[in-house]
Formats: sequence, structure tokens, C-alpha cells
Amino acid sequence: MRIVCPSVRSAFVAGLVVSASMATPALVAPASAAVNTQEPGPFVDSLADEGFKVLRSGNKAAARAQFRTLLAQYFAVDQIGDRLIRRWKPKITPAQYSAFKAAFPNFIIGTYADRLFDYARADLKVVRAVPQGTSAAVMTQVTKPGSSPINAVWTVDRIGGGYKVTNLTVAGVNLAVTQAADFDAYIQRNGFDKFVAFMKARG
Repeated sequence: MRIVCPSVRSAFVAGLVVSASMATPALVAPASAAVNTQEPGPFVDSLADEGFKVLRSGNKAAARAQFRTLLAQYFAVDQIGDRLIRRWKPKITPAQYSAFKAAFPNFIIGTYADRLFDYARADLKVVRAVPQGTSAAVMTQVTKPGSSPINAVWTVDRIGGGYKVTNLTVAGVNLAVTQAADFDAYIQRNGFDKFVAFMKARG
């Protein structure tokens, strides 16, 4: 089993929020039959395999598009994005919210995608899955050659007809909470419009 495992911060951002679901739905390819969305453990396991195949394509531009499409299907992007700006959503206008959603995917790709290729030869092992109602915590261990293993817990929720990833905790760090804090700090200093402009510039 192979999977990408970048740093704590980039693992969350690139793994959870890069998505084409914020673009036109018709442009999203059908779900890959290779990903088992019906059971939490096999879901994370098969999703990791598919992600690794994308990175092994050799063409970074094509890999970005494929990775974005893959994640659009298996990550709860709308819920994740809303969580990251939860503090600000009641305070912004519909136009600002739309601008955030439009800028978000390209910002993540521009900031983090290239770093993922450095981790194409890391290994992921599913240790166990713990059901929690309609959700589950999937415990995994990620090992990169020459580095100590890292424990990663994937939070997955049943949405629609199968599971989707909603959060990731790496080495004890809840990455949704961490990324939300980063966004909060930037918006507090600069305002929401400048935050969106910054995202667009990085995309």
C-alpha cells in the first residue's frame, strides 16, 4: 500500500480540501470503481491506493487534475470548507462566501500540490476502524523511507451512498482545528476580502 503523506499541515490541506466539487459538477468524472466507499477501513485503504496511482503518473499537470477530481468524489469538501471559516460565515456576505468557494481549490493546489510528489513512496497501513454511529475513525500508520512511522486517524462520515473523509488527525494534531486557526489569524489581521485575494494570488 502506498499513499502520499506530506507534513502535518499540508497533509490536511491537500488531502481534505483540494476539490473540484466547487467547480461545475458536470466536469467531475465518475467515481472510481476501485475505491470501496461502503466500509470505513477498505474505503481509506482503497482511496490511498488511488491517490498513489495519481502521483505515479509522472505528469504533474495531469496529476493535479486527476487528484483534484479524485478528492472531489471522496472528501466532504463543502462541510470542510464551511468548518474552516465557521467563525466568519455569519459575518460575510453571500458574494464573499461565493468568492471564498471559488478561490479555495486553486489556492490549495497552488500552495501544496507539488509537495505531495515528495511523498509518493510512503506506505500507509490501516490498523483498525472504530464505528461511531454514521461515522468512523480509521486508525492508520504512515511510514516514509528513512523516517519514523506517523499515526494518522481519518474521520469518515456516511454521506449519501457511501463514506467520505471529513477530517484527519496526524500525530495527535487535529488538522481541521489547526487550519481553521490559521485562517482565523489571517482574517483577523487583514479582513475577509484580503484573505480571498491572498488565496487567489496563491492559486
